[in-house]
Amino acid sequence: MDARIAVIGAGAWGTALAQLLARKGEAVSLWVLEPELAERIAENRENDLYLPGETLSENVFPGSDLSGMIAGKKFLVFVVPSQFLRKVVEEAVSRIEPGTVIVSCSKGIEEERLVVCSEILDQVLRSRGVDAPISVLSGPSFAKEVVRGVPTAVVSASREREAAEAVQKLFTTPDFRVYTNPDPIGVQVGGALKNVMAIATGIADGLGLGYNTRAALITRGLAEMARLGVRLGANPLTFSGLAGMGDLVLTCTGDLSRNRQVGLALAQGKTMDEIVKGMRAVAEGVGTVKAARALARKVQEEMPIVEQVYLMLYEGKDARQAVVDLMGRSPKYEHESIGWGWPE
Repeated sequence: MDARIAVIGAGAWGTALAQLLARKGEAVSLWVLEPELAERIAENRENDLYLPGETLSENVFPGSDLSGMIAGKKFLVFVVPSQFLRKVVEEAVSRIEPGTVIVSCSKGIEEERLVVCSEILDQVLRSRGVDAPISVLSGPSFAKEVVRGVPTAVVSASREREAAEAVQKLFTTPDFRVYTNPDPIGVQVGGALKNVMAIATGIADGLGLGYNTRAALITRGLAEMARLGVRLGANPLTFSGLAGMGDLVLTCTGDLSRNRQVGLALAQGKTMDEIVKGMRAVAEGVGTVKAARALARKVQEEMPIVEQVYLMLYEGKDARQAVVDLMGRSPKYEHESIGWGWPE
């Protein structure tokens, strides 16, 4: 069976998406960075490093030859950590054919250039003269639950309707429902910043601050996400949807969330070095908070939760003092950033 799809990145999420498509009867090439892991997946039908305990379909074809896997594909699904995405795309772009549908499933903001993942893809493709539509797939979706067929709903977002709908059709299954959205920037801002808010919520929960605190952090975290997104041209309605509130609630409250686990560990007194060394997979929020803070300052948008998470992660600020500082800010009008309120 000839594969028309390549999933680039064999972490938990990339592996789960490859399995989702394979269960539909698609042949899926799965690019694995580590040759030894690719061999084990092929032999044992299990990604024992990132998704242990899950048997993969025979329709998943793992390998480490990036160029060979990309050639001739109709869909390329990039599931690479955001800070490494540009390098991987630059290595792959010479084999990408015009018209290939690019699906971005990475979540984060590039630290060096302060752009979201679809912009990384677009910049590299345009620099090489490759005309390929890009859609973003994002939403509340733990890999372990998706691979087990738990009912899940996500969003395919693109400025090009045809691309969004092609990705919707490709990924939709009886237990994986895909909606379309014309706002890829908003969808990606939500997907990136929810990881930062999950670290904050994990810290609060680890300190035993209670449900009131959790609700306040999630709600005000959503407000920060929306404010930054609107500054970047996003539609505020996006943040009330699956890629905004949906993904935020899941990542802040679900114990499968790596970013939430980072926050819980920080509250227990562990250092960032200890936490990172003990994690097999990347917690995107750890890097995203640096980029989000820099981006907020660049566009002159106030993001107090992002600021406090940055200070806790990178300057050793005491978590309880961060809470005091957040609560002690000057009184605000809840919706002042959208210019709506009482008549003058």
